[in-house]
Amino acid sequence: MDQLERDLLNNLQGGFPICAHPFQVLAERLGYSEDVLIEGVQQLIAKGYISRFGPLFNTEKLGGAVSLAAMAVPPERFDAVADQVNSFEEVAHNYERDDRLNMWFVVLASDEIALANVLAEISRETGLEVLNFPKEQEYFLELKLEVPE
Repeated sequence: MDQLERDLLNNLQGGFPICAHPFQVLAERLGYSEDVLIEGVQQLIAKGYISRFGPLFNTEKLGGAVSLAAMAVPPERFDAVADQVNSFEEVAHNYERDDRLNMWFVVLASDEIALANVLAEISRETGLEVLNFPKEQEYFLELKLEVPE
């Protein structure tokens, strides 16, 4: 990992400028050009250091609904079912766990009815039961992982 990648990872995790030209502001702070930083983020994604770069919105405060869902997927079908689940634009992310409930994913929808419909459609499409685990209480945890020199 080079210095640019370290600088980006250490500065994209918190305090990212909220303005019309955030990469320009960050470039001035870090001593790079705006174009170099934008290309650097694209390279972080291409190299697999990060999976995406973008804002996180509080869906519920915007009037939407969000929930964590889980499924018990036969191991031989896991990749195919993951593709099916991930094809839904409402699925924010999906990950595997070493447990009977081995597929977990977050669903964001416009409201509770739309959320229920998405979960039902995923169940219909995959032929598997989808368990819904709606949030009972919210906690804010800020995690920033510094990349050392």
